[in-house]
Amino acid sequence: MSVNSIHLVGRAGRDPEVKYFESGNVVCNFTLAVNRRTSKKDDPPDWFDLEIWGKTAEIAGNYVKKGSLIGIQGSLKFDHWEDRNSGTPRSKPVIRVNNLDLLGSKRDNAEATMNNYPDEF
Repeated sequence: MSVNSIHLVGRAGRDPEVKYFESGNVVCNFTLAVNRRTSKKDDPPDWFDLEIWGKTAEIAGNYVKKGSLIGIQGSLKFDHWEDRNSGTPRSKPVIRVNNLDLLGSKRDNAEATMNNYPDEF
């Protein structure tokens, strides 16, 4: 039996980038900063690259902002490519998100919205 499952809770490291394809598919990418339970206040967080597809990607694009507290469930995959300059094979771990939970309070979300769109309020 094999298991590839990741559960994380952290804060969005940047605003999500959403891309729409002619096929109708949607993908959303952003980073997640996660503090370790045993870490000291001065310890840096662990950073994870997230990839979200479909309706969940649209939800993330509409409701997640830099600093938003979220929970994710997904699986680990590796993106592979060749370096443009040297042709060296490269790879990086990416978490393919299946479930997204918006954990911030309504107040947090309202403040984030007002900070990003102050002229609309």
